[in-house]
Amino acid sequence: MRNYGRIVQDMIGYASALPSGIERDSLEVYIAQCMRQRNMTWNRDQEAGVNRVREDIRTLSKGRLTCDSPAFERMMANPNAPLKKKK
Repeated sequence: MRNYGRIVQDMIGYASALPSGIERDSLEVYIAQCMRQRNMTWNRDQEAGVNRVREDIRTLSKGRLTCDSPAFERMMANPNAPLKKKK
């Protein structure tokens, strides 16, 4: 899972240590966005689907992050949406 980078791995470690709550859920969503963006950078031929990102977060966190929050579901509801809006 080197394609995500050390910073994403460190963020997952930090989020794993947080108690359940808004901060942890927000960090899970941010991590998923970063992972999706990095996957698109390195694997242009493949779309980073919801299940792929969720599975990779669970693997990297050794099962401590579940990605079951409503915020995560809303963010990943439209996986083909652009990450940033153009001005």
